[in-house]
Amino acid sequence: MAGCVARYIRQGKACVTVTCAHVIPKGTIWSADARHRSSHVSDAQLVEVIKRETELSTNHLTPEIKLHLITQKCRLWHEHGDTSPFQDPFWAFYWPGGQVLTRYILDNPKEFLDRRVLDVGSGCGATAIGCKMVGANLVTANDIEPVALAAIRLNATANELSLDVNADNWIGRSTPRWDIVVLGDMFYDLEFANTLFHWITRLLDEGKTVFIGDPGRAALKTAVDKLPMQKVYKTDLPVSTRQENNGLTQAWVWKCINS
Repeated sequence: MAGCVARYIRQGKACVTVTCAHVIPKGTIWSADARHRSSHVSDAQLVEVIKRETELSTNHLTPEIKLHLITQKCRLWHEHGDTSPFQDPFWAFYWPGGQVLTRYILDNPKEFLDRRVLDVGSGCGATAIGCKMVGANLVTANDIEPVALAAIRLNATANELSLDVNADNWIGRSTPRWDIVVLGDMFYDLEFANTLFHWITRLLDEGKTVFIGDPGRAALKTAVDKLPMQKVYKTDLPVSTRQENNGLTQAWVWKCINS
């Protein structure tokens, strides 16, 4: 595995950071820090760049879902980060927690049928797409990164459906529109995990159900004894996902609900 993007994945991180010395189109930068992109770029241009730099892939735990991802067939997998038009293309990877969570949703449609689901930190949008496929009444794909939102819309279109897409930061807030919150690969940092722990506790007190997908990161293990968590699903990860995620071999889904 070569290239700046691939090396960062191999460390098992929950995001990918690349720089923008070379930009596409010329004079344009997509910045996660600025939370906006240059006004030089139209939505249509952004979609075309995402298409050009990714592959429409089904090589993952949920082959029912087509996703525009950076794979080994893409130039960004192999080239140095300063050739990337994106500063932080976390949305171009299907992280293991998202894969296992989406697999669980597709295999257990009755739990999500006619429900109202908020997918926080949606990334590529796969989990939200899975909820929509099994008949959830309302599905909102939420991410605070504008380029991720464009990728989510593109992936939804690739699967011939539409999603409610939202850029608000819901962490720490009540979620009155939804009765289920799904979190894939969000427990990637101990400090942030503590923030999530307090928020999930609040959600459960408000009668929400929370599903968590994770490959067993240390940050999540700190919450296991603090939350009413039930392990409901476990699966082996595909070989390609293991290679991309520092040799992680399995992933789990936890269901959190107050009895």
